Amino acid sequence: MSEPKLKAKLFIHAAIRQCGLHFQQAVVARKGDDDSGTILVRVIEGRDRNRVYAQVRDIQGRLGWMCATGSEPVDDQRADAYVARACAVDSDSWVLDVESPDGNVPFLQPMFSA
Repeated sequence: MSEPKLKAKLFIHAAIRQCGLHFQQAVVARKGDDDSGTILVRVIEGRDRNRVYAQVRDIQGRLGWMCATGSEPVDDQRADAYVARACAVDSDSWVLDVESPDGNVPFLQPMFSA
C-alpha cells in the first residue's frame, strides 16, 4: 500500500517555506491543479546549470524524488524542454524553481536513482 500524498498546493507552499528557512529563493513557475497536480522542481545551480526533479514512487509505493534530467546538470534550454514536455503530458503539473548553488534543496528527500 502506498503512503498518502499531500495536496499539491499545500506541498508547494510548504516547500517554499522550507526554502525560505534555508535562504533559498523559490518561485512557482507554473501553477497546476490544487489537489493532485504532478510536481516538478527545477533546481538552478548557476548560470546554465539546472537539474529537474520529478516526484515518483518506488516499488514499495513510497514517495521520493528522481532527477529526471540525468546525473549531470543540464543547460537552460534542455531543462525548459523537459519541463515543457512533462507539462504537455500532464496539464495539471506544478513547476517550482529553486535557486541553490550547491544543488541541495531541503525537501527533496528521499532521493531515488534511475
